[in-house]
Amino acid sequence: MAETEAEIKARKERERDELYALDISGVEWHCAPGTEEHEERVEIAYLPGGAVAMRSSLDPDTVLRYTEAEWRAFVLGARDGEFDLEPAPRDGGSAEKDAKKE
Repeated sequence: MAETEAEIKARKERERDELYALDISGVEWHCAPGTEEHEERVEIAYLPGGAVAMRSSLDPDTVLRYTEAEWRAFVLGARDGEFDLEPAPRDGGSAEKDAKKE
């Protein structure tokens, strides 16, 4: 039997509440290879059940947490280019116009 929209919402809220209730004080934080301790970087920690925590090295007290499904969707989207940055506009023009000039 398929879940109703209300059941899905309730399940996701429960998962989020459980994820944020986890004590992550002892987790090991990882960052991209080649980054230095003093550099600004994104750090992740692997949590139980395939979940992931993410923070900025500049604000280590603010931690976002993602379920395994959320993290998988993010990683696959990033690999697919969904989060690629648009070229920055130059001289007040649009990024699209600048891209066509090149």
